[in-house]
Amino acid sequence: MPVILGGLWVPTATPFSPSGGVNLERLVFHGRRLLEQGATGLAILGTTSEANSLTLDERRAVIDAVLGAGVPAARVLPGTGSASIADAITLTRHATAAGCAGVLLLPPFYYKNISDDGLFAFVANLIEACGSFVPRILLYHIPPQAVIGWSISLIDRLRSAFPDVIVGMKDSSGDRARIKTVLATFPNFAVFPGSESGLIELMNAGAAGSITATGNINARAVADLIAGFRDADAGRRQEDATALRDALQKHGPIPSIKAILSEIDRDPGWRTMRPPLMALGDEQRTELLATPAVRALLATHSSP
Repeated sequence: MPVILGGLWVPTATPFSPSGGVNLERLVFHGRRLLEQGATGLAILGTTSEANSLTLDERRAVIDAVLGAGVPAARVLPGTGSASIADAITLTRHATAAGCAGVLLLPPFYYKNISDDGLFAFVANLIEACGSFVPRILLYHIPPQAVIGWSISLIDRLRSAFPDVIVGMKDSSGDRARIKTVLATFPNFAVFPGSESGLIELMNAGAAGSITATGNINARAVADLIAGFRDADAGRRQEDATALRDALQKHGPIPSIKAILSEIDRDPGWRTMRPPLMALGDEQRTELLATPAVRALLATHSSP
């Protein structure tokens, strides 16, 4: 199956078992459902996946479980970033050896005030260490979480040094002007906004699609918006998608998405999170589920 770096890639939420381990069976079920609902692929082990709360072994096990269940490798885009370059190399080699579409690479987020030279060295050393297992890399720019990020001058430097490796970016900065600048500066560079808010505007500017957390609960609508961003009713569908996104932001997207998944699947286990992240309290969950955008969404879902 050819790799398609476009459309909707969902940073798949990670379900946990009552004992606290990753519920791989439920994760695979959810991933398959997202593909059936129109997602191009699964951006597993991302922010919404609580990947940085998982051990290295757990992250490798997630990749293996998804691929072992028959999900085509060309539709899997794991996050392999880490503050430890050794862990980032290990995960990146593992994903590439398994044939994944590529990897999403966070900067080494623990360290702050890092120079572009330091970030360039991190990527260059990772690529060199991967040897024959060099993947296609999408840089993951999320300064609200990581604080540091990939500057436009650094993207240019990385693209010049590794043109066949640095092929795209997920930009979760929320800065549409910056995203448009990246799109205008780097032709043939697959840029995915990390939110569907303002997506029509960015698709018209050349965005490849979106890698958005909301795809966990709204995959069909977001995929349709990407495919039909020039349609006559795209504006209305943009408004609906944005309203749902705004509802999730109020209480935090990750616990909100898990609360909604627990309603869709009638499975309270979905609400489990690993500390320091916490599930929504009863009052917060009630308020979320009563939001008009969420009520409209739940009305479109039948029980599994």
